[in-house]
Amino acid sequence: MPKKKSASWTRKSGKNPEGGLNEAGRKSYERENPGSDLKRPVSKEEAKRSPKAAARRKSYCARSAGQMKDFPKAAKDPNSRLRKARRKWDC
Repeated sequence: MPKKKSASWTRKSGKNPEGGLNEAGRKSYERENPGSDLKRPVSKEEAKRSPKAAARRKSYCARSAGQMKDFPKAAKDPNSRLRKARRKWDC
């Protein structure tokens, strides 16, 4: 019996090379976790247009700053998923 592939959000195909998940990865995560509603990252430009988006961005940047402290190896590596995601969010 062939082995079942894991969800795309856990594989390269569901990840954005510039950081975070791509659309396929977000849809895959939502299928596995009913009730979840993942949204795309918010850039500075988008945050200027919407206070709600600005609040999401501020919250994400604060949480990921804590991850930078918890994972110093990832914080030093400019190609780590954490650093790439923070760049995507303009943190």
